[in-house]
Amino acid sequence: MNILFLTLYPISNISERGIYTDLMREFNRHGHKIHIVIPAERRFHLATGIKESEGVNILRVRTLNIQKTNLIEKGLGTLLLEYQYQRAIYKYWKDIKFDLILYSTPPITFNRVVASVKKCCGAKTYLLLKDIFPQNAVDLGMFSKSSFIYKLFRKKEERLYRLSDYIGCMSPANVEYILRHNSLMTAEKVEVCPNSIELDEEESNYDNDHLLQKLNIPTDKLLFIYGGNLGRPQGIDFLINVLATNEKRTDTYFIVVGNGTEYGKIAQWFRNNSPHNSCLISSLPKQEYDDLVGTCDVGLIFLDNRFTIPNYPSRLLSYLENRMPVLMATDMNTDIGSIAEKNGYGLWTESGNLDTFMEMVEFIAMNREKLKLMGEKGYDYLKNNYTVERAYWIIMKHFQ
Repeated sequence: MNILFLTLYPISNISERGIYTDLMREFNRHGHKIHIVIPAERRFHLATGIKESEGVNILRVRTLNIQKTNLIEKGLGTLLLEYQYQRAIYKYWKDIKFDLILYSTPPITFNRVVASVKKCCGAKTYLLLKDIFPQNAVDLGMFSKSSFIYKLFRKKEERLYRLSDYIGCMSPANVEYILRHNSLMTAEKVEVCPNSIELDEEESNYDNDHLLQKLNIPTDKLLFIYGGNLGRPQGIDFLINVLATNEKRTDTYFIVVGNGTEYGKIAQWFRNNSPHNSCLISSLPKQEYDDLVGTCDVGLIFLDNRFTIPNYPSRLLSYLENRMPVLMATDMNTDIGSIAEKNGYGLWTESGNLDTFMEMVEFIAMNREKLKLMGEKGYDYLKNNYTVERAYWIIMKHFQ
């Protein structure tokens, strides 16, 4: 099959590890011809063009800045994306008859290009739904349901769903939400197709103590790590409260790695308080970050408690792959916590419930013998549910 994959993810090399590169390699291994379209934001000063990576064709399309820019340019760049992608596809790949179009959210503005290629080629369409927008922005108070911008993007969201022959959601709660809030949607086209990775089962040979010493992280404490975006969706105020409360302990240490729109707030807290039981790292080379996760004992997930939509952060996968138990503080609608508790690899509380969260920290600290068992249960769950091989067959069962 000729497969077209549309994404905002900046793929430069198909061999890189990531939820999209891993999945595309799996399709490639099964003999499909893969064509990927990615943005080349103007801040990188790259022209539109094609590159080949291990048999996969990647079309880089020059766009406005979509990340790390002001809201006006981000909004305009997102709206223009489908026109720019469509123009580039017909310029470079007009003679290719695509059989399947895969595309992920964000963004929800691929309608025009998906509809055009679908009509021209008679292709089937599969949406990898990672983000429920614009409702997530409403939940965080970015705009209201009565606003023009909400109505504009809600119409685009509804049209994208209609264009999709199938929609793969990240969890059962996501499936339920989509069906409940889109009355014309049929249950037959919506299914669970979660974030997935290609397992790396090679033994790591890094020196744990050397890496921790390099980063000025103590080697004699239980290490908790949060790695990922530091923005509005993460509920940074609660994370800061957790860090402040953990200062009273002597046996636990929190590592925060990431950047985002709320980085300045948490960085200011670190400057003002000089905590001795936590550290903030804005970025690390990917291999060094992966090694750091492998040295830690417990993974952390935080989400704002205002969300009415279910979320499923992809950072969970790296924690499970490293056989780490996971502590989670999320909204009531996200089912990542209930799945973790049911399967024995994590503990959950509602975001904002500081006492319960610190009780979870205490439980982990006082029951270290259980960490290995919880980590093994998480790894088993990962192998059975979150591999790209499984995701491949979930998608391809519709197109055999």
